[in-house]
Amino acid sequence: MFLTITATGSPERPATDLGYLLHKHPDNAQAFSTSYGTAHVVYPEASDERCTAALILELDAVAMVRRGKGKGRGGAPDAALAQYVNDRPYAASSLLAVALSAVFSSAMKGQCNARPELPARPLPLRVEVPALPARGGVDLVRGLFEPLGWTATVEAVPLDTEFPEWGDSRYVSLVLESARLTLSEALRHLYVLLPVLDDAKHYWVSSDEVDKLLRAGEGWLPDHPEQQLITSRYLSRRWSLTRAATERLELVRLAEADDSAVEEIDNAVAGETEADSQDAADADDAAATTDTAGSQATGDTPGTGDTRSTGDTPDPADKTVSLAVQRRDAILAALHASGAARVLDLGCGQGQLVQALLKDTRFDEIVGVDVSMRALTVASRRLRLDRMGERQAARVKLIQGSLAYTDKRLRGYDAAVLSEVVEHLDLPRLPALEYAVFGSARPRTVLVTTPNVEYNVRWETLPAGHSRHGDHRFEWTRAEFRTWAARVAARHGYDVGFVPVGPDDPEVGPPTQMAVFEMTTKEEKAA
Repeated sequence: MFLTITATGSPERPATDLGYLLHKHPDNAQAFSTSYGTAHVVYPEASDERCTAALILELDAVAMVRRGKGKGRGGAPDAALAQYVNDRPYAASSLLAVALSAVFSSAMKGQCNARPELPARPLPLRVEVPALPARGGVDLVRGLFEPLGWTATVEAVPLDTEFPEWGDSRYVSLVLESARLTLSEALRHLYVLLPVLDDAKHYWVSSDEVDKLLRAGEGWLPDHPEQQLITSRYLSRRWSLTRAATERLELVRLAEADDSAVEEIDNAVAGETEADSQDAADADDAAATTDTAGSQATGDTPGTGDTRSTGDTPDPADKTVSLAVQRRDAILAALHASGAARVLDLGCGQGQLVQALLKDTRFDEIVGVDVSMRALTVASRRLRLDRMGERQAARVKLIQGSLAYTDKRLRGYDAAVLSEVVEHLDLPRLPALEYAVFGSARPRTVLVTTPNVEYNVRWETLPAGHSRHGDHRFEWTRAEFRTWAARVAARHGYDVGFVPVGPDDPEVGPPTQMAVFEMTTKEEKAA
């Protein structure tokens, strides 16, 4: 099997720069040992105007059999029929992709010590793959490559040119052309998509393949329209690996859209401690227990609870019930009053509220949403989703998403809760959250809780002028919160009322303030 990579150029920018990028001199024919044979790199032509490098993989059929009988997970298509006579030596597959990575590793990484300016420069490139297995046909090949900036010329290879009535084989001849991609990008596209089209890896796929996929897919895979198919096929349809890769790709996409680092997006959990592990292990088993008194305290000890705010420290006026529990009780009471059965916990953190909602049989469906995969992982352990019964599991779902963007998955619910969430956003980004929740998702009821900054003077351990949590971007007075809530309600067709949470101090108000938004009758009918 082989492929060719051709670059065109001029005397000012000679095509032979391809040799520098590939770290292979055009005057030399080179050979490299691989696990299944020998890879050769030769240059059929090399001039200032045109330079072609050919990668030829010469397979050892006996080695293929000895190293796994010519198949990986799922098996090569023809290996079951004949171990020694099959398409592996001729058709581009994961074998060629592995050789590509091994022989052109520096080029794939965008490294060129001799000419460091070259890797970032787009080249007029032409890639030819004469025999490519394409499970999905010509349309799939185009659907994979064209969104990446390639012009793809794909021709189906007939089963036998002497008998055209037999139709086409599952192989295609592929020519890719582009003038706006770097060589590194081109090689990474091929490394991922060749085995995806073949859909039969020659080696066992383990967890390290997720890292390989994400490295090779950096910059293009998170937004590819066929991301799910690519991820599933590349990982040999192993469900656990596909899910892990999809979650990480979604986090990368959200970080890129937000112009932030992944670490900044996935910051809801600073790091699991021994206490966190014990808390998850000692949590009530929501999968096995149905608590008919759904609005009672969730069992949090004083001073513990929702890590979204350090306002959960014990209230000075109440030494027995933490503010976290009081807040959840207030949320549950408001949800009961609204008659909601399908509830969103937006910014669910580590799942304390989801756990409380799950215990109450009045809620038919509970969806926890958070941008942080670490938080969702902790929430999943807290709820023991992996051991939950089928009926209970059907009531709860945890999904990754950013509240700064509209999400059609969040539409059609009775109520949404934003518990200690808004204060973690920069003020200029609040309008995006407002529209995503009130303008796009549009639940009938929305509950928003946030700290009352006026109450901070009652916390003896909180220095003057400090927020309750290091990640709080602001904390509102009662007047500021009411002004914001009234503006949002008027803009999006809701009525709003306010409920104190915790002891209502006659001078500074309660420690937490809650706004209860109810869609107006006119808007509800329109919806």
